[in-house]
Amino acid sequence: MQLPDFSRSKVLVVGDVMLDRYWHGPTSRISPEAPVPVVRVARQENRLGGAGNVAANAAALGASTRLLGLIGEDSHGQQIVEQLQTHRVANELIAQSSFSTITKLRVISRQQQLIRLDFEDEPADVLGLDALLNKFSALLGSVSAVVLSDYAKGALQNAPKLIAAARAAKCPVVVDPKGKDFSIYSGASVITPNMHEFEAVVGVCRTEEEIAKKAHALCKTLALDALLVTRSEKGMTLVDQAGSVTQLPTLAQEVFDVTGAGDTVVATIAAALGCGASMVDAVRLSNAAAGIVVGKLGTATVSANELQAAIHSGHRHAHWGICSQDEIKAVVREAKARNETVVMTNGCFDILHPGHVDYLERARALGDLLIVAVNDDGSVARLKGPGRPLNSVHSRMRMLSALACVDWVIPFSEDTPERIISELLPNVLVKGGDYTPEQIAGAPAVLSNGGEVKVLPFLEGHSTTGLIEKIQGQT
Repeated sequence: MQLPDFSRSKVLVVGDVMLDRYWHGPTSRISPEAPVPVVRVARQENRLGGAGNVAANAAALGASTRLLGLIGEDSHGQQIVEQLQTHRVANELIAQSSFSTITKLRVISRQQQLIRLDFEDEPADVLGLDALLNKFSALLGSVSAVVLSDYAKGALQNAPKLIAAARAAKCPVVVDPKGKDFSIYSGASVITPNMHEFEAVVGVCRTEEEIAKKAHALCKTLALDALLVTRSEKGMTLVDQAGSVTQLPTLAQEVFDVTGAGDTVVATIAAALGCGASMVDAVRLSNAAAGIVVGKLGTATVSANELQAAIHSGHRHAHWGICSQDEIKAVVREAKARNETVVMTNGCFDILHPGHVDYLERARALGDLLIVAVNDDGSVARLKGPGRPLNSVHSRMRMLSALACVDWVIPFSEDTPERIISELLPNVLVKGGDYTPEQIAGAPAVLSNGGEVKVLPFLEGHSTTGLIEKIQGQT
């Protein structure tokens, strides 16, 4: 999967804007005044928080980004404006003398957060909502995607009007929701509750099926195009209006700080949708981006280069290896949905040798992904006779899965893989040797489905039978 051209995306982020402040310093003693550590502040840092962090994430990917929200006419508001310039985010903020800029101060020592102090007005005191709505409507003609970043601080009290205006302008709307009343987000393109937020609305979900069922019902009730449930270490579940479910495993290698991960998710989805990506691809990108950002301290961003690297490495982590036949069916469906060319071959692969490697590398070069179907032990015995296989099916699949050119390995128990090939219908079916396409199991089904059948010659001088005979001659 390649990154979309984020530079074509024009994202408008609307919501609760905050200043995230970090005070860093060492601590080596306990205060004599109370049982708390004493931190000697050595460094202070300001970052964009809330909707500001969403905007910073979209801009970091290369999207042209605007930020609309409320700040105070105070020093913290000015620091937010300065941060927008640093992150190349266009300033559409509305500053008000009657409103104090929302600020969160975190005290950190030895990479650990000791305390957080919040400075904010009550949501009921937030003014300027009409001005925000008017400015939002005026900006819609110049954007290709909208994010509503709701932190329940009051800026999105007009959320239904904002969504309606954006959809009327045929602009996708991505919502990071808050609270138990999701009806205010009706009509959005996608909302992205975490598991706790989702269950607060639909009730406890005990199984994957229950999550999907309740998410689909909520999609229909709220007239959403899709609903994405973010589930921490369990990955993400995307359900659309038609009831299609896409499960994404987490790609995080190390979780250091989950602060702002939801901001990264919605920013990436919006940036991708804004330049024409499908919802599924946008969510896949957001999953990879979230896996990166949780490895960083505090509110952070992900660059396009980091995301590209994560996709390349994360792809194999997510799908590579030994699969069951049921698992491979789902994987192939997803690969085809990404317009990737799936190549498939089969064999016994009893003793892996250079001829096999050469053949598999050439097969892999015919597409984006390679599936190898392997005869199980009973099937090999029927085909090759007593004493075969020399290696169990588990050992043979384990060896194949270690090859860089092989993406997936599956076993089959019949004498030929015709049934599983006919079910998977790869784009390219490959066989080694001197066969004609008509002689290859599964070829008619692949060809009738518009696929190709290729015959590749084996590398001269290498065969499993020859190796066995040579070994037997030396004993």
